[in-house]
Amino acid sequence: MAKALEDRVIENAGERPVAGDDIAFNPTGRRVRVLFGGTTIADSRAVMLMLEKKRLAVYYFPVKDVRLDLFQPTSYKSSHPGKGEATFYSVKVGDRVAEKAAWRYLQPERPDLKDYVAFYWDKMDGWFEEDDEVFVHPRDPYHRVDVLNSSRHVKVIVGGEVVAETTRPRLLFETGLPTRYYIPKLDVRLDLLTPTNTSTRCPYKGKASYWTVNVGGKEFTDIVWGYPAPIPECPKIENLLCFYDEKVDAVYVDGELQPRPVTPWS
Repeated sequence: MAKALEDRVIENAGERPVAGDDIAFNPTGRRVRVLFGGTTIADSRAVMLMLEKKRLAVYYFPVKDVRLDLFQPTSYKSSHPGKGEATFYSVKVGDRVAEKAAWRYLQPERPDLKDYVAFYWDKMDGWFEEDDEVFVHPRDPYHRVDVLNSSRHVKVIVGGEVVAETTRPRLLFETGLPTRYYIPKLDVRLDLLTPTNTSTRCPYKGKASYWTVNVGGKEFTDIVWGYPAPIPECPKIENLLCFYDEKVDAVYVDGELQPRPVTPWS
C-alpha cells in the first residue's frame, strides 16, 4: 500500500529553520476546519503546524476542538523518533468510516504534543483555512513560489520536434524544485497537443490541467500542464503552458541545453 503523503520522506524538500531535534511545532494564527461525511470533525482557531525536515507540514488540533465522539479506537500504533508512540483512530460518521484516519500521542516524548490530534489529509473530505478551501496538504510558510517575467529564449523539443519556443516565458521558482518555464499558448504548437482528463492540485498554485504531445505518431502522455484558474496568490501563470523538463527531449534556455532534473516526476 502506498504511503500517505504525511508519512513520506520528501527528498527534495527545502530546508526549514526547525528546532535542533528537527521538529518545530508552531501556532498558525489561522482558523482551520476539517470535514468528513458532511460533518465538521475539527474546527479550531488554535491549530499548531508541525514542521519536520524532509516531510510535509501537518496540522495538529487541540482535542477540545475535535469531535472525539466520532472516533473509534484501533489497535494500530506507530513510533516516531522525537515524538513518541502514536495511537490511531478511525473516524465514523453515519455509514461512512475513514480507517485509521487520526492519531494522537497519548504519552509524547515532547510535552507540547499532548492533547493534540492530527488527521491524514486524503482520508478527510475537505479542509478549510479560514473560509478558503485548501488542497493536498497544509501550505508550508517556508515554501516559496515566485513567478518572474523573463526575456530568456526558451525552446522545448519533444520527439525531435520543436513544440514550443518563446522569448517571453514566465519563470516559476519553487522551493526544492527545478525552475519551471511557463510559455504563452501562442508560442506553443497547439496542433500537437491533445487535452487529457488528468488533473492534479497544488496547494501553492491551484488545479492543473494536462495535455499529451503527439509527434510522428508517438504520444507523450501528460507532459504538458497549465493552470487555467490558479489560486489568487499565483496569478501570473494563468493559462500558460509548462513542459516536464524530465520527460521532453531537451530544453534550451538562451541556446544552452539545460540539465535534465531528477525529481519525483522523472
